[in-house]
This record gives sequence, structure tokens and C-alpha cells, in this order.
Amino acid sequence: MARREKDEAALQFIEEVTSNCDEEQRKVLAQILSRNEDTEYLKRYGVKGCTDPETFKSKVPVVAYEDIQPDIQRIVNGDFSPILCAQPITDFLTSSGTSAGERKLLPTTAEEMDRRQLLYSLLMPVMNQY
Repeated sequence: MARREKDEAALQFIEEVTSNCDEEQRKVLAQILSRNEDTEYLKRYGVKGCTDPETFKSKVPVVAYEDIQPDIQRIVNGDFSPILCAQPITDFLTSSGTSAGERKLLPTTAEEMDRRQLLYSLLMPVMNQY
């Protein structure tokens, strides 16, 4: 497939997934909550079986990195139980900024890395369009 055709396919994909953002976000949240319902984190807040945004917002508080740092540290120390995520943590990304002089560790999964790669693959078609 020529570059122009690849760019057109990427732009069409962007159009499809952004044409109904609200519904797409609801669908993604439901998938995340369903997949991770047995994690320690979601069990703390009684989210099991709830997949709608309203229930999620009412049960799970907005937290700072420091609030989940003990959970992240357990993962760093080799705890493979489903603490924050049902999928295995495959990598740790680090933040560019610091908190108290230390970079933040961001646990990630293979699936998340694939999503990042997809996002990066969409940048050039958008830039080429302009």
C-alpha cells in the first residue's frame, strides 16, 4: 500500500473513532472496568460489575500519584497479583517531571504499548494532511 493510501486509511480510522466520542468513551470504560473488576484497586471501591460512567464517578475518587504509589511499589517489588490491572505489567515508563526529586513510575501493559504505537502511527498522516 502506498504512503498516500496508508495516510488516507489512517485518517478514515481517526474519523470513525472520533465521530461519536461519547459512545466510544463509554464503551472503552465498560471494557476497562469489566476486564479489571477483580483487581484490588477496584475492589476497594466496590466497583465490581459496574461499568457505567456515573457509578464509576460516584465510587472511585480522583487520586494523586502518591495515593497509589504503595500499589506501584508492590508491583515494582515483584508482586504479580492483580493490584491495579488484570493484565500483566510488562514495563514501567517514567515521567519527565519529578515529585520530591524522583521520577514517577508508570506501570504499563503490552496492550497499552500497542495503543501508544497506534497513536504514534496516526501522527504523520495528520501532519502530512497539512
